[in-house]
Amino acid sequence: MENVQKYNIFLDDVRPCPSGYILVETVAECIAMIRSKKLVSHLSLDHDLGSYAKNGFEVVLHLLEHKIFPDCITIHSANAVGGKRMYDRLIEAKRSGQVPSYVKIFHQPLPIGFAL
Repeated sequence: MENVQKYNIFLDDVRPCPSGYILVETVAECIAMIRSKKLVSHLSLDHDLGSYAKNGFEVVLHLLEHKIFPDCITIHSANAVGGKRMYDRLIEAKRSGQVPSYVKIFHQPLPIGFAL
């Protein structure tokens, strides 16, 4: 049996990247990384991304539109409204069958100064 490597991706422009993750700081970088790596084990998303026009919700929409489903998606945004919107959209998609049942979805806000 072939050993397949899966990747962990951390989208954030402020928090330090946890060990074992690839850091991406923009929506464009995140989408490019997801497309290039194909097999994503854990995708951890922030909502607010500094001065960039797009936010983490755009990544959620991209995942759904292109049927790309990591094993686990965590919304770690400290933005209560934006983070909840991302989480709610993913949960709604999972309930409707758009997201496979094996995908774990969490909403665990992290403070800006968070470091593992």
